[in-house]
Amino acid sequence: MINQPIDPFFRRLFIVIVLVMIFVLLHLMMPVIVPFVVAFVLAYLFNPLVKHLSKYVKRWIAIIVVYATITLGMVLLLWWLIPTLWYQLQAAWEYLPQVLNWYNQVVREWFVGNTRIRLPPLEAKGFSETLVEYMQAHYKFSDASTVMTQLLSSSMNFINSAGLIVLVPILTFYFLFNWDKRLYTWKMAIPNAYSKKVIGIAQECDRALMAFIKGQLLVMVLLGIIYAVQLQLIGLELGLIIGMGAGIASFVPYLGFGLGFIAAIIAGLFQFGLDWLHLSLIVGAFLIGQAAEGYVLQPLLLGDKIGLSPLWVIFAVLAGASLLGFVGMLIALPVSAVLNVLFRHLYTYYQATDFYKGRKQLDLFGKK
Repeated sequence: MINQPIDPFFRRLFIVIVLVMIFVLLHLMMPVIVPFVVAFVLAYLFNPLVKHLSKYVKRWIAIIVVYATITLGMVLLLWWLIPTLWYQLQAAWEYLPQVLNWYNQVVREWFVGNTRIRLPPLEAKGFSETLVEYMQAHYKFSDASTVMTQLLSSSMNFINSAGLIVLVPILTFYFLFNWDKRLYTWKMAIPNAYSKKVIGIAQECDRALMAFIKGQLLVMVLLGIIYAVQLQLIGLELGLIIGMGAGIASFVPYLGFGLGFIAAIIAGLFQFGLDWLHLSLIVGAFLIGQAAEGYVLQPLLLGDKIGLSPLWVIFAVLAGASLLGFVGMLIALPVSAVLNVLFRHLYTYYQATDFYKGRKQLDLFGKK
């Protein structure tokens, strides 16, 4: 029998079907894939520290030391943070009648006297009744079995989340333990003709990412100190927490400023009331912090690590948020740093082509 060539249409159809099946499987397996992706990213971030420690001790001991240090830091942070937050929540609850009184006598009266808007009066005792009405309207607990079903569903979701929290450190450990061997395996899988170029691009992406991450972490710490010191000097009791939180959230451009500013204003209203002096000082503190971030910290510590203009930075963050929500905002700038390296190499290759140099012309209308 003579082997007849496969029709190009059926070959393309087969490729399309295989690609669709792969994407469907990836979508269905997303809950399984996400912990591996998170663990790989964490292993990439921790590997330089583990690699440095492994010069003095065995690698698995270095990994355990890094784990223990991070765990101890989180425990100490929570040990200090939880009582402080609980105290502030109690203080806020005690101050709630004053806020409601200010709303009823100042805000509501101004709207009644100057506009046609009629805001309803608020009373502290009506809060619990409003909460009960909301629960009855949105969660129909008709009988005990419905309540048990809801509790069981919530418990299963909690168990699944707890399982992922336990799984990610285990996966990260295995990624870190065999990191060098895995990189060597991937390196040997690259065709020899392209090995040198691909490895060079990968190393350049790695340097850009690491430089960006180190610079950004330093910016976060220093910006958190700037916010926290200013808010503490103003006298805001939650100033240290809000300031450091704003610094950490500044990993996403403008997120730290926005969240920290709103939280500080709310905390200021609960603590000082409608005191325009203290509120103005809080606004000034965040304006100073934003100016320090934009004109001092980022130019000095980040410089051109990403190589993107402010317009492209804003576009990258908004595009990431549109595609993947909050996670997209988090990864927008690191991904942009990698894409910038790849685009630079692609542009260099384009400039070396005969088409760019004018040796070949592209006729869009099919004319010879």
